[in-house]
Amino acid sequence: MKKLLDMLTEEMQSAFEAAGYDKTLGRVTISNRPDLCEYQCNGAMAGAKQYKKAPIMIANEVADKLKDSKVFGDVQAVTPGFLNLKITESFLTEYIKGMRGDAKFGLDMPERPKKVMVDYGGANVAKPLHVGHIRSAVIGESIKRIYRYAGHEAIGDVHLGDWGLQMGLVITGVQDRQPDLVYFDESFEGEYPKEAPFTISELEEIYPAASAKSKEDPQYKARAMEATFKLQSGVRGYRALWKHILDVSVTDLKKNYGSLNVEFDLWKGESDVHDLIPDMVKYMKEEGYAYISDGALVVDVKEETDTKEVPPCMILKSDGASLYNTTDLATIMERMKLYAPDELIYLTDKRQDLYFDQVFRCARKTKLVTEDTKLLWIGFGTMNGKDGKPFKTRDGGVMRLENLISETREEMYRKILEGRDMPEEEAKQVADMVAISALKYGDLSNQASKDYVFDIERFTSFEGDTGPYILYTIVRIKSILAKYVEQGGKVAEAALKEAVNDSEKALMMQLAQFNAMMQAACDEAAPHKICAYIYDLANAFNHFYHETKILTEEDEEKKAGWIALLALTRDILETCIDVLGFSAPERM
Repeated sequence: MKKLLDMLTEEMQSAFEAAGYDKTLGRVTISNRPDLCEYQCNGAMAGAKQYKKAPIMIANEVADKLKDSKVFGDVQAVTPGFLNLKITESFLTEYIKGMRGDAKFGLDMPERPKKVMVDYGGANVAKPLHVGHIRSAVIGESIKRIYRYAGHEAIGDVHLGDWGLQMGLVITGVQDRQPDLVYFDESFEGEYPKEAPFTISELEEIYPAASAKSKEDPQYKARAMEATFKLQSGVRGYRALWKHILDVSVTDLKKNYGSLNVEFDLWKGESDVHDLIPDMVKYMKEEGYAYISDGALVVDVKEETDTKEVPPCMILKSDGASLYNTTDLATIMERMKLYAPDELIYLTDKRQDLYFDQVFRCARKTKLVTEDTKLLWIGFGTMNGKDGKPFKTRDGGVMRLENLISETREEMYRKILEGRDMPEEEAKQVADMVAISALKYGDLSNQASKDYVFDIERFTSFEGDTGPYILYTIVRIKSILAKYVEQGGKVAEAALKEAVNDSEKALMMQLAQFNAMMQAACDEAAPHKICAYIYDLANAFNHFYHETKILTEEDEEKKAGWIALLALTRDILETCIDVLGFSAPERM
């Protein structure tokens, strides 16, 4: 289905052409003066120099060609040469009917769907998720859902930090606590226990303690490095213990990510490509891409157009050890081999821009990806406290993600119970749903690259540009539709009618922008565009609602037309919040 602005532009281009002017001058945009008109065209201004005519003369000639237009009901040429436009209610209604009858509300599906892999977790095993993990999870999940809604195949990968020295530290910490465990007996040949010798709570104590001790005690660090070596060399007991660490951690991670409605298709980690690294290194050497510099193996990635120094991408350190670069490149190689994606999207803190520039350049130079493969890195800003600094707990520590979610739920539960007669269990369920909307909308409504301030009072408000406000609007619509059914009406049979007042038409025009907005959100991997759209849509609906007595309207056809409009508004709002990763309750 064509986008509304494209159809308006086609009508305007035909008028420019009919008046004897270049049709490309007829581009229509949404009015920047909604008090004067709905849409505008500034083509006469641009054509004045080309045709050596006063722009108002061109505008008047074009306006004359639109006198009988079925698209534009009011066309005014105003000094110095603007064309102010209003569309006909009949054209707008037919457009909205077309949206209502389409499975994706007028969003065209791609002729050739893309396969996209989104790398958006990055959690480390044996460590709890903290507030610093929220942006990657929330933004990545939404981008994955946007691509899927737009007709593409999107695969989400958590890409765990499950290898390297941190694993050696955990294993050493476990050994100090339980030195007699069978995993440390290298002569043992039997079956290892199926149950892990630790809980997630114990793991979360072990790692920071081991990490701190390794910084103070060189011998302890040497033991951890030896444990890392044994793990990576395939010593049975160490591998078995590592598998327990992984299982216990992933179970906990799934629970915490799940509480945010974040799901991954793949639970792969750095360890999955460990065995691929030797062949990749060999390939890079043999093809002449990699060389030794100061003992390390590197690949030059600088380009002639660079205006600043871009260091070589290091593949192996001077002691032969691999780095994040190494595992990320090997992961790209594996993803291309197993999935052949058209696009790879990575989400990390925006301070990693140089790192990803190096890795992507290296992947292209060494031909780990095809020429057509798109590599996109989305660097996100920081979630800050009211003091403008990275968000901390009251005592200055890094807040665990589950505690942030819990605090938001408690605040939402308190607000839900204020002035509402609702059973306790239902209130808790509603509070959970609204709290997730508060957290996710509060994050996603900001452009990803920008920092934002986490303000629990503002984010949980039912007024303003917040998740709870959006949900409250949806619930209000659901309530009206339910009452209509109680009156004997049938929502599915209600037919759309032409707008009878300005607020109704404004709501319809807002709905009509859905497909263009969703396409832009996909093209630009930009969830904040969806947030901006649904905020405007919710405002348009609430303005219409406060001006219109819907259920008490005596004209049944007019009432049914409004009900049809409300049902479409609900459906589009719920589609958008699902793409953002949250949902609305039946009542609040």
